[in-house]
Amino acid sequence: MNITFNELRTIKDSLPDGSIHRIARELDMNVESVWNYFGGYSEPGAGGGVVALDDTRILDLAKKILDERN
Repeated sequence: MNITFNELRTIKDSLPDGSIHRIARELDMNVESVWNYFGGYSEPGAGGGVVALDDTRILDLAKKILDERN
């Protein structure tokens, strides 16, 4: 899946407090890996560049958390 860096950053910034830790706990990952997912490598271009995501589990859970807020 491809997403712009700005879109990914907006999702992270919209998450409620504690969400990064929740994602790490629910996916049995360390917190640093989740943080890096939202701020990792991107290709130059519009919208902060494009980020190619091979594994969308973190993004999917982040979107689920945002849906729970609404």
